[in-house]
Amino acid sequence: MKKYILLAFIGLLGLTSCDDTLDVTPRDKVGIDEYFRTSTDLELFSNTFYNSLLDKKPYSYQDDHIVKQTLSSELLCGSSRTVPASGGGWTWTVLRKINTLLEYAPKNCTDADAVKKYTAVGRFFRAHFYFEKVKRFGDVPWVDRQLFSTDDKLYGARDSRELVMGKIIEDLDYAIENLPSSSTEKSVYRVTQGAALALKSQVCLFEGTFRKYHGLSLDGHDYEWYLRQCVDASEKLMSGAYGKYALYNTGKPAQDYRDLFVFDQASDSKTEVILAVAYNVGLSIFHNASAYCVLDNQGKPAVTRKLVSSYLMKDGSRFTDKVGWETMQFADEMKDRDPRLSQSIRGTGYIRVGEKSVESANLLVSSTGYQPIKFVTQKVHQNNEVDRSGRSYNDMPVYRYAEVLLNFAEAKAELGELSQGDLDKSVNLIRKRAGMPDMKTGNSVDPFLISQDFGYSNCKDGDILEIRRERGIELFMEHRRYYDLMRWKEGKCINQPIYGIYVNGAGGIDFTGDGREDVVFYSNGGSKPAVGAGVQTYEIGKDIILSQDSKGYSCNHHTQDRKPFDENRDYLYPIPTNELSLNPNLTQNPGWK
Repeated sequence: MKKYILLAFIGLLGLTSCDDTLDVTPRDKVGIDEYFRTSTDLELFSNTFYNSLLDKKPYSYQDDHIVKQTLSSELLCGSSRTVPASGGGWTWTVLRKINTLLEYAPKNCTDADAVKKYTAVGRFFRAHFYFEKVKRFGDVPWVDRQLFSTDDKLYGARDSRELVMGKIIEDLDYAIENLPSSSTEKSVYRVTQGAALALKSQVCLFEGTFRKYHGLSLDGHDYEWYLRQCVDASEKLMSGAYGKYALYNTGKPAQDYRDLFVFDQASDSKTEVILAVAYNVGLSIFHNASAYCVLDNQGKPAVTRKLVSSYLMKDGSRFTDKVGWETMQFADEMKDRDPRLSQSIRGTGYIRVGEKSVESANLLVSSTGYQPIKFVTQKVHQNNEVDRSGRSYNDMPVYRYAEVLLNFAEAKAELGELSQGDLDKSVNLIRKRAGMPDMKTGNSVDPFLISQDFGYSNCKDGDILEIRRERGIELFMEHRRYYDLMRWKEGKCINQPIYGIYVNGAGGIDFTGDGREDVVFYSNGGSKPAVGAGVQTYEIGKDIILSQDSKGYSCNHHTQDRKPFDENRDYLYPIPTNELSLNPNLTQNPGWK
């Protein structure tokens, strides 16, 4: 019964009234002074933060590495990005609930250990909440108490970025000190010291590089301070003093990376997943990652040639140094590549988990021909029948150890302090899992990584560029890429061509590597050829658009009205117009009208 009373109470917390008589607590309900008294009260109340704030579908976002057939407003830019009337990420309800917990827990609860633990939980989520706001809007109002309808703070101005970031670090330092370690908190679905360190590592890398590449100088800490905070948080987690974490590695480089994302339980990753969102087949709590990648009604999510071409050869050499890489047919470009490529997209010889037959990439499902498979599980069976809806029940990682290792290496490189020892305890552990040779310091600049169509414009450091390559590959489809581009001030990447497979005119392509045609293209206006069972056919210029009319890269997005990324506007999102009307002390972000 307490659980249901709590749910009703939580709903009331989001409401305020101008009439004081309406704020009187009914005698047949649980009053606020009667709650937050036990560890169970605090736990149940804080459980709502997990559902409200953690990303449950990281695979569903678009960036320069993965797109849908209809591009997002961020990729279209121009008039597709407008100022909303409301919403747009400018929501604060969860923050009020967090501050309610932080205010009443020490007042009402006499269990000192419970107060310390759940205060740390609340402060972790407040830091998480504000980090997302700063990434999206820049300066935002800092609020660390409950607000009611007559509170002047409701009409406060935006606080400085430095103040808010300082408060985020304070909250995370408290959480790191007072949350349980992973050795005492066994559940990977609960925040721990490790999760707080992972978030601090992420926060400080973002802020340090954002300030560096945007030339942002504020009163207080400089970009180097944030990068050193990232290194410190990462090293603490890497030390094992706050929980034993390691990469999932069974010595099978051809499948370990894939398996990490298809386990039903995140705990099956042993010690790599630090925090996860839980899904459960028995409770019918599911997501649609498998459907997203395999069904033809999910918007045709597709990997871009830019990402595919960035994968190295299996021996560590550059694919884009090979003669003729630009016009290689699918089967040839898949040969002898970094094993993570064929564990991220349908390469030659692809067999879905739990199946036995080889499957070809499907251009009806994936608009570029590079079909993603990350998070795709075996087919779910219910009542002895295959569930055709594509439901998935594998847990979704929020933070994992590999990202912390990449954060550490990037921060050291950005500080100009990267050593071979640093790489050996970070990036090279990730490469070993994939069966790839070690990265060495002193890399020359790869022309591909600074090219106009595929590369970066603001970096000419070979080591940093190689770490960016590794990050793009390892964290693919985990909703890191878009904000990586924003912090690196690489908005130009948004405008680069969206290319897919290379088609050398009319004829067939082998997608499975068995020497037989899986897809046949025929000339515009020509007769549809007779083909065998299971072979796809596409008319050039109608079913598939090629960059050179009758041949070239597939570029099915060419008809969409893509505008230039606005360097003076698009690194931040706009504040909704209704909010500006309600609070005249708020100011709009630059460039938004």
